[in-house]
Parts: sequence; C-alpha cells; structure tokens
Amino acid sequence: MANAQIERPEEAAEDWTVPQDWGRYSPAEHGMWDYLFERQARMLPDRVVPDFITGLDILRMDRPGIPRFDELSERLMKATGWQVVAVPGLVPDDVFFEHLANRRFVAGRFIRTPEQIDYLQEPDTFHDVFGHVPLLAHPAFADYMQAYGEGGMRADGLGSIERLARLYWYTVEFGLIRHEEGLRLFGAGIVSSYGESIFALDDPSPNRIGFDLRRLMRTKYRIDDYQQTYFVIDSFEDLLRQTVENDFAPIYEELVDSADLEPEDIEGADVVFAKGTQEYALAKAAA
Repeated sequence: MANAQIERPEEAAEDWTVPQDWGRYSPAEHGMWDYLFERQARMLPDRVVPDFITGLDILRMDRPGIPRFDELSERLMKATGWQVVAVPGLVPDDVFFEHLANRRFVAGRFIRTPEQIDYLQEPDTFHDVFGHVPLLAHPAFADYMQAYGEGGMRADGLGSIERLARLYWYTVEFGLIRHEEGLRLFGAGIVSSYGESIFALDDPSPNRIGFDLRRLMRTKYRIDDYQQTYFVIDSFEDLLRQTVENDFAPIYEELVDSADLEPEDIEGADVVFAKGTQEYALAKAAA
C-alpha cells in the first residue's frame, strides 16, 4: 500500500486515514466480496498455512458482505493489539511505515469491479483485508509486521527503501512457508489471487528458493504478473527473529556493491526447493 510519489487527497487526515464509510457500499460491492471470499475459501484450506484459516475464524470473516473495519479492529486488538484503518488508496512510504510501526494496518476501502476480478493494479479491500489481515491475528507475524514498519522508518533515512521493499514483497505479499505436509502459501498477493494460489504451488514455471535475507534483498521482482521466484521461510518465528536480530544498516552497506539478481536467477548457494522452467514468463515475453 506504499508509494513514494503521491499527494494526500483533501478528504484524508494528516495520517492519510479516511472513514471506511461502510454504509456506502452497494449490494453489488458486497456481492463482489462474497464471490471472491467464497472462491478463495473453497480452494485455500489445503494450500494456505493453517494460521491463515485460524485468523479468518478469529476475525469472523466468513460473514456475508465487506467486513467493517471497526469490528475487525476490535477483534484484532484483543488478539495482537492491531487495528485496521481505511485509506483512500496507496500511501507514501513514510506514512505506511509509521502506521505499521504503531500496529495499524492501512487498507483500501474500495473493492474491484467485475472487469477487475482477476487483476487490478492498485490493491483493493479484498486484497488488503482478506489477504493481509487474518495473519495479523498470529502473534509472531503481527510482531514481524511491526518490526518491518520500524525497519522501514530507519531505511527511509538510509536511502535503502528499495532493498527493504523486496523483503516485504517476497514475504508479506508473495511468501511461501514450509509445512509438515509440504509448502504452503502465506503471502497476501497470492492468497487473494485465485490464479496465483494455484500457480505458486503447482506450476513448474517458478523457482522456489529457501529464504536468505541478503539474497532476497538483491532480487528484483515482477509487479505486473505472476512471480518468477518465490522464497520459502521456515516459520513466522524464524522470520521475526531474523528481522529483529539483524541490524539492517550494515547489510544495506554490504550490498551497495553487489549486483542485483533478475527475478528468474538461481545462484549456487541457493537452497532450491524447485528449479523453475520459467516457461510461463518466457511465453508471455514472446507473445
């Protein structure tokens, strides 16, 4: 939900928040949420990390219609001390980081149209709320998100936003996690997408590589299509530990002279769960 080059709309407060104005949603918009929710809820149980399903239950998100942010916040506060606040769309990096550091998750209040069911450029309330919010009920993941916000505030002053953005992209948005029954999804960009929920686990095209902080920070990513590489964490607790225990400033300095890696690259030191064929990306490039 962050973007460096945007101006605050007149309707937004100083911190960029706006009322959700739940009563303005039309029956068609509630119907869109219900359709998207039902579609994902049917196919995710054997694919997503179980903690995501637990979060849905804690937050009672299976009720019909777009959730009320105040009700979600009340339940989240009891679980992990987080809130959900509405914003008009993308927000500047510093605003995004400050909200996360204070355990506030910013969520867009609009929902996609029927023409945007499977792809839209700017995250909507289904992506933000269905994709992100359930895992905020998990204590270690909730702590990780706060630590990420605090790290973002420091990175902003070090000129290293791009490196840190890659960590968010490859974990919070498009991360995979090891599970006793195999790899599972947890990134919001995947779990809110019907197509990528299948692609990320089943398709032979993408790489699936073990999480390594420095390697990940050198890796570019796709913003316009399915990912060419997914990183696999061991657990939310380990992800939190690596985030809290590492001083990122020396890492940023260490990486200054390191060449970036393309999204499809594999290095010799990588822990490779699956070496992708890249067939999907190659076909799209040739089209």
